[in-house]
Amino acid sequence: MAPEAPAPIARRSRIVTSTPSRASIQAVAQPAMPPPTTSTSVVFAMRTAAALRSLRLHEHGVPVTSRPRIRGRGRAAMAKQFRGSYSVIVTPFTEDGKGLDLPALRRFLDWQINEGAPGFIILGTTGEFLTVSDEERTQLVEATVAHCKGRADVLVGTANAHTPHAVRYSREAEKLGADGLMIIPPYYYSPTHDEIHGYYKAICEAVSIPIMLYNNPFTSNVDMPAKLVARLTKDFEQIRYIKEASQDVARVYDIIEATDGVMNVFAGERIVESYALGAVGYVNPFGNYMPLPSTRICELLAAGRVAEAKRIQRCITEIEHIIAEGHPTYGHQCYSKALAAIMGYPVGDVRAPLTTFASLGQEGRDRVARLKPIIERANQLAREAALPRAAE
Repeated sequence: MAPEAPAPIARRSRIVTSTPSRASIQAVAQPAMPPPTTSTSVVFAMRTAAALRSLRLHEHGVPVTSRPRIRGRGRAAMAKQFRGSYSVIVTPFTEDGKGLDLPALRRFLDWQINEGAPGFIILGTTGEFLTVSDEERTQLVEATVAHCKGRADVLVGTANAHTPHAVRYSREAEKLGADGLMIIPPYYYSPTHDEIHGYYKAICEAVSIPIMLYNNPFTSNVDMPAKLVARLTKDFEQIRYIKEASQDVARVYDIIEATDGVMNVFAGERIVESYALGAVGYVNPFGNYMPLPSTRICELLAAGRVAEAKRIQRCITEIEHIIAEGHPTYGHQCYSKALAAIMGYPVGDVRAPLTTFASLGQEGRDRVARLKPIIERANQLAREAALPRAAE
């Protein structure tokens, strides 16, 4: 029987501004698809409300909401657990954009670690992985792993539309000491589910470290539904994490259910709602310029302090809106670098074909001026919501 061809992916049209129902999220993310039945929407709303209520029961302690059971086979499944905020960090370039700025990278990483970041993802979308040469890739992985060793986890983006390249990048990252990999499915071609399975199979046969799937239909032109995620989780012991960024928050619950609690879901957006449905982490670009709030929001949610987490999420939503005014899909690369520089950690500008911050002129400066007080407010909220340190 011929493999089922994937459905075409609709492009992101706007950012959701209020707590969404399943129907409203799908209307934004996939407007060409028919809306779900009323019963499905009602069930989803009930799940979310119940989960939020249970989180509030332990406002100052461990939430009642149960986390998925972690099971697995082999060394990869038994590796250190990833939890909390893992920012997809920018790649620092020299002033002329022709090389890596490794001293700037080390200063930037120290700042992130000092603010409590548990780990990072390098060579992701925000890290401009498509503009980095193979030689630069090796240098970047070596430098990041060496500088973070024993202080923070390092996951490396190793995706490529050509499977042998993805295998080579993944094998090299493991050899250089990466703690894990984040891998988007082969992009552009709209592969079938069997082709996606074959892609991950080749990678899993080459490495033993944990793999985080990355589902982002808007940038990859590929959507991985819960059924496919469950198949990959069942067949490959390295696959125990996923960044879910389809804008369908209900996917968090669906994936956990479909994998019998084996898959650890990291939210790509709507962090409060995602944690209520079982997410255990947050992969985001915001840590590039406000590492404390992006780390603190996960700590608050894990502790059941939902009201405080919501206040930080409101700041994140405001920031998303302002950045999206200038570039609805890829603005985070440009503005993440500009805002990191304003915070005292210059990391260069983006590479072509992305629009540089310098070329935005007054428009870019005005937008940054609007963002600064929101970032300051998020930092203040994060400081006020400090959690007690564990006993030594």
